[in-house]
Amino acid sequence: MKIASINVNGIRGAVERGFLDWLANQDADVVCVQNLKAKSFEFEEELLYPQGYEGYFLDAEQDGFSGVGLYCKKIPKAIMYGVGFEQCDSEGRFLQADYDKFSVVSFLMPEEPHAKQRFITQYSEYLNKVRRKRREYIFCGSWNIAHKTIDLAHWADYQGTPGFRPEERAFMDQVFGPMGFIDTFREIKRDGGHYTYWPKLHDELPRQRQDGWRLDYQVVGPNLQRNVKDAWIDTSATFSEHAPLIIEYDLEL
Repeated sequence: MKIASINVNGIRGAVERGFLDWLANQDADVVCVQNLKAKSFEFEEELLYPQGYEGYFLDAEQDGFSGVGLYCKKIPKAIMYGVGFEQCDSEGRFLQADYDKFSVVSFLMPEEPHAKQRFITQYSEYLNKVRRKRREYIFCGSWNIAHKTIDLAHWADYQGTPGFRPEERAFMDQVFGPMGFIDTFREIKRDGGHYTYWPKLHDELPRQRQDGWRLDYQVVGPNLQRNVKDAWIDTSATFSEHAPLIIEYDLEL
């Protein structure tokens, strides 16, 4: 099973820059999209139901803001819209597809520091509850935090910057420490220089040499650790400031 996750940073602009062409060339079972910044009821047919996929979306109440989606090859048994706390649900930050043995989540963390900290407090409670459930989860999306110093270029210049603040990194320490979750990308790639976000979409330098951040993750519980088989970042896709994160799992839908 292959899962791709991408922060499109505005689905309309991403489509203009080739998102649907990229999607048509993927052999992914599920594609998680975040930061749609559009209302799904206004989407054209090709965006709601790309060839081979069924689309599901959770819009933010505010126009032009946030929003997440899932493109699924196999129709899920159920879709869960939100997790039950206002900041998450009204802002369109969490969408879950349930299959027989596991769930796939498209997730978007706030960027603004105060909003992010409020969100982290409530989301931590949710994640602790999840760990006590028998169901397995694959959380895909923009956590908007670079966890370790190897997760951004020139890290010493960004200490205290939103996305690399000590309290944000401490939250990730908890997620990948006491909570027991697994950073799937780091199961495969242990070295630095791997990024999913660049501040500018177009630059005279290729992405591999730009000052990048690794802000996007696919996160699983310890029971799925052995099922992570491969991981890569598609830096050739340039329809967003973020690049698609793709993970292959030894799992079947």
